[in-house]
Amino acid sequence: RGVDSDTLSIPDAWVQMESSGVFESSTYEYDPESLLCESQNVLLATFSITILYSLVLFLSLIGNSLVLWVLVKYENLESLTNVFILNLCLSDLMFSCLLPVWISALHWGWMLGDFLCKLLNMIFSISLYSSIFFLTIMTIHRYLSVVSPLSTFGIHTFRCRVLVTLSVWAASILSSIPDAIFHKVISTDCDYSELQAFLASVYQHNIFFLLSAGIILFCYVQILRTLFRSRSRKRHRTVRLIFTIVAAYFLSWAPYNVILFLKTLLKTWVIRSCEVNQQLDVALLICRTLAFSHCCFNPVLYVFIGVKFRRHLKSLLRQVWFGRQQTSSSTLFPHSPGSFAYEGPSFY
Repeated sequence: RGVDSDTLSIPDAWVQMESSGVFESSTYEYDPESLLCESQNVLLATFSITILYSLVLFLSLIGNSLVLWVLVKYENLESLTNVFILNLCLSDLMFSCLLPVWISALHWGWMLGDFLCKLLNMIFSISLYSSIFFLTIMTIHRYLSVVSPLSTFGIHTFRCRVLVTLSVWAASILSSIPDAIFHKVISTDCDYSELQAFLASVYQHNIFFLLSAGIILFCYVQILRTLFRSRSRKRHRTVRLIFTIVAAYFLSWAPYNVILFLKTLLKTWVIRSCEVNQQLDVALLICRTLAFSHCCFNPVLYVFIGVKFRRHLKSLLRQVWFGRQQTSSSTLFPHSPGSFAYEGPSFY
């Protein structure tokens, strides 16, 4: 997000922080003994990462662009949930557009200078934190809509939508400032300048991750209890999609965060084992690829679970392939900003 002297079975230079886009080298902690653990499969791993990241980039750009197109063309952006979906797409696109930078750094080292080292790592962190925050707020909003519908009256105004959106992005930016401050170009790597900064970043992201997981778990327990007493199929569809989106995010990122935490134990010498280090590096390679692939998952979930999204997408594709002669079919699902007085799950 190339290989230095502190490498294990998968080089530490490839260990990308979840709040950092670059590959973690151990420039600030040189360990000669780790040379004994150096992998012989560097080229194979590099080739695999390049192919996988390129595929993720392609799928994310296509999928999220289609979602944005459908939202803007057909959907009701007065719906607070649709605004959250739109911002999640922007966050995923921001994340995926940085993948070519990490691929380039993997092959040729960091060549973009100190300023872009700080800026791009900050953008990377913003995309990660904004995803967590938007998913958490989306779940809280769905919890209030299902469990206490009266409490959601008055929160669907334009002012409220703008305020919530700006607050999430502002919180994401503030949480990412340390990554910009403590990153700098060291040799051919863009990396943390201090071990303490690396550890603080891991702990901060894990705290946010666990806190949001606890909030979301509580909300869905209450939602399920309420839905068992409800016969609203519309509400069931809404909750099912949001639950699937949230579950996909946490299942993608949880293993990566666990492995990164274990890596901090190696950095602080709580764990001193070459064999364990090798196993963690292999696990990190797999878990990081799964985590970074998340940015192209949501569009697939919308297609398989979102009924109205599928209809909108079919209508859009008919226009693209058959021209304006078929535009009359799209009038079945027009964009009508005033057609949803209640915060309905129109996207689903």
